Amino acid sequence: TETERLVQEALERATTGRTTIAIAHRLSTIQDADVIFGVEDGRVVEQGTHEELLAEGGLYARLYLEQFGIATATEPVPQPASVPL
Repeated sequence: TETERLVQEALERATTGRTTIAIAHRLSTIQDADVIFGVEDGRVVEQGTHEELLAEGGLYARLYLEQFGIATATEPVPQPASVPL
């Protein structure tokens, strides 16, 4: 959405050159992060980049596929505005 795009652009400006911890339900907010941690039941169950976590097919991939309605993790994924974290 337009609102999400504006938020992502603001986050990009605010976090450039800084270490940032983001907690997100919208995975598009964090998919360009240097490291993503998947947390389930209070425990870190996986970590990696967006591409690594999709390839592993674990929690992150499952949530991403549900959120974006993509049939398999090998299909191209939508790329929202860049948000370095």
